[in-house]
Amino acid sequence: MALRFGPCFVMCLLLCVLIFPLRSSANVDTIKEKTLAIIKPDGVNGNYVDVIKKTILGSSFSITQEMQLQLNVNTVKSFYAEHASKSFFSGLVQYMTSGPVVIMVLEKENAIADWRALIGPTDANIAKVTHPKSVRAFCGLDLQRNCVHGSDSPQSAAREISFFFEKSSSAAIVSQHDEL
Repeated sequence: MALRFGPCFVMCLLLCVLIFPLRSSANVDTIKEKTLAIIKPDGVNGNYVDVIKKTILGSSFSITQEMQLQLNVNTVKSFYAEHASKSFFSGLVQYMTSGPVVIMVLEKENAIADWRALIGPTDANIAKVTHPKSVRAFCGLDLQRNCVHGSDSPQSAAREISFFFEKSSSAAIVSQHDEL
């Protein structure tokens, strides 16, 4: 006995098989996250900017904002205010004012964790051993001169981005974060 299907049934089947999967996949939105990235003076002076930016773009990040500038003492002290009582603070201020920096806002899904994974551990000497393909392993020198900065949390990213790119609110906002 042969099964017979009417034209309406065949048309409905085609719609279900061909159109509905396309419609449902087209409506899936991914939530993009932003993080702050800084190429520090040793990265700029060591001519690593282009290599780092190629690495960023090759890792599916978008660079949504960017500027190169020479930071002054007051800006560095404000940006790193949560570290003011630590023994390394004066060296950090001196280092971050020793040459120009490139400051970028990076965007992609899971941007904060992905950027931190890409740059590796804070200490470049440790990065060379444990994360040899990381940015810090490639261009960092030590714990302080580690070539790049990355926000360590969504709260830090929001504060840091607004510090450099939305000047009206930067001076009043200071929160805790561990990343240098």
